[in-house]
Amino acid sequence: MNRQDLIDQFIGLFGDSSESIRCFYAPGRVNLIGEHTDYNGGYVFPAALTFGTTMLIRPRQDREIHLASANFEVRGTIDLDQAKYVQEEDWINYPKGILVHLRKNGYSFSGYDVYYYGDIPNGAGLSSSASLQLVTAFGFMSMEGHPIDRVELALVAQRSENEFLGVQCGIMDQFTVAMGKEDHALLLKCSTLEYEHVPFDSEGYKLVIGNTNKRRGLVDSEYNTRRGQCEQAVQELRAEYPGLKLLGELDLAQFRSSQSLIRDEAVRRRAQHVIEENDRVLKSVNALKRNDLQQFGRLMTASHNSLRDLYEVTCLELDVMVEEALRVEGVLGSRMTGAGFGGCTVSLVREDAVDGFIERVGAAYRERTGLEASFYVGNIGNGVSEL
Repeated sequence: MNRQDLIDQFIGLFGDSSESIRCFYAPGRVNLIGEHTDYNGGYVFPAALTFGTTMLIRPRQDREIHLASANFEVRGTIDLDQAKYVQEEDWINYPKGILVHLRKNGYSFSGYDVYYYGDIPNGAGLSSSASLQLVTAFGFMSMEGHPIDRVELALVAQRSENEFLGVQCGIMDQFTVAMGKEDHALLLKCSTLEYEHVPFDSEGYKLVIGNTNKRRGLVDSEYNTRRGQCEQAVQELRAEYPGLKLLGELDLAQFRSSQSLIRDEAVRRRAQHVIEENDRVLKSVNALKRNDLQQFGRLMTASHNSLRDLYEVTCLELDVMVEEALRVEGVLGSRMTGAGFGGCTVSLVREDAVDGFIERVGAAYRERTGLEASFYVGNIGNGVSEL
């Protein structure tokens, strides 16, 4: 949907006015490698995408904040003095939580009419929620003339998700949406927020995102289980490393010498995935810096195998998508991306093979699962901004 169409819809909802409408945008994100390492204080390697959430906003003469979306029927009005989570308000809780937590940081806000449009598939694991949070934070801060610190906005968005929405996510999604850079992936150490923009020169290859269109029904309960298992591993490894706080603090050699301290086999497998995945991220970055896309692809596939066998967060649909992707000539690597149990895969595909890839993988996936996949050719874009 183009900008003028959105402006026309905005005026149709909220009426015409002499006040100018401003327009802000935040991308979705895809994680190239480094899954379930973020809340373990490890490395992740995501990138911002070129589709996301657009927000139109215009001041009101009162202090009310009126919200509507092109994607959902639910509309709402926020009174920031009495704002709390209300399940029936659905998506409105995301911008509401952001504004509540920005106020806790000392920022004030006037009244506004706000209209959102998103082209990130919901429930696909491409960070539609973080995109909505960051476009709200950046837009409202800009409208009020408050100083903008992108790292602060990412941390506020994470805190809102943890405390207001009750989802114990890590920092990766919000940080990527805030800090993304065109044609660069983002190497982020989640425990310290040290980061580096790494050029992603794909040299005739494209990132193809495959959406299984399976809703991620188990993700919340299993996500919390995995976090608990990782915390248990840390507790048992403290017999060797008394000051250990997070699995991401250990390197591969340290883990291999002490893994027998973890008594439960499933817990040991979870920890093994985290430590080895952390190592794969660093090897992937080095491969990119050497322009070795073949090695980068192999590491992507190894990541998927570990998520399937050690962390056990894939599912039939994700595994089928990756298996079929790897059968196509011109594919260097493929893996699930996101929390798992549905959502998306990301594959590194030779540019002249992309159309055939989509046709072949889509047909095989349909035959094996009965579901219709969706595909997006992913370009790497910038973080949140004003249009």
